[in-house]
Amino acid sequence: MKVSDALATRITCRAFLPDPVPEDMVRAILDKARFSPSGGNLQPWHVFVVAGDALKALIADIGQSMAETPRGQVPQYRIYPENLKDPYESRRFKCGEDMYATIGVARENRKGRIAQFQRNFRFFDAPVGMFFYLDRTMGPPQWADVGIFLQSIMLLAREHGLHTCSQEAWAQWHGTVAGHLNPPDEWMLFCGMGLGYMDEGAPINGLRTERAAVDEIATFLK
Repeated sequence: MKVSDALATRITCRAFLPDPVPEDMVRAILDKARFSPSGGNLQPWHVFVVAGDALKALIADIGQSMAETPRGQVPQYRIYPENLKDPYESRRFKCGEDMYATIGVARENRKGRIAQFQRNFRFFDAPVGMFFYLDRTMGPPQWADVGIFLQSIMLLAREHGLHTCSQEAWAQWHGTVAGHLNPPDEWMLFCGMGLGYMDEGAPINGLRTERAAVDEIATFLK
């Protein structure tokens, strides 16, 4: 698969099939992704790959915790800027509206929207969940490196016929997740990512978000 095809077919998959993903396939993806660019070659990332009974136990624990504290824990960083301005706020709003429209959940259906949001914390039924950490002493430049690493994994997943869902929402449950993974205290949970085979028949996977045209995002000087 060409890189352009991987980019064109990559989506945020929100409904996975239960088919297991072989560990050697996940290892192959990570083995290639480790060559992602990194300023100063710091490679400021660490990933926990969770599947099988370990994943079921973590998801069950999260489900119980959500019943007690629906809003989760306070993330260790601000996922979106405070007072998000346009055009960013409008893009985010439309993305949410378009997503819920695919599953027939109206804006006033608060219960339905909460139920869908909570599916984040089942990795949308993906058979593999990954958690990405970085040393909390790292700043925005190194966070960019982690983003590049994530993109490499998402594109390599397409090469293997897999799909992904990158989820910063997992930062809301960093404490509960840490209870299962036991990361060093100096590590911060950046995000999670579901990995698996996409349910092609799920309406929500038909969503294709709008993207700004080249002339909106680039300036050419001659």
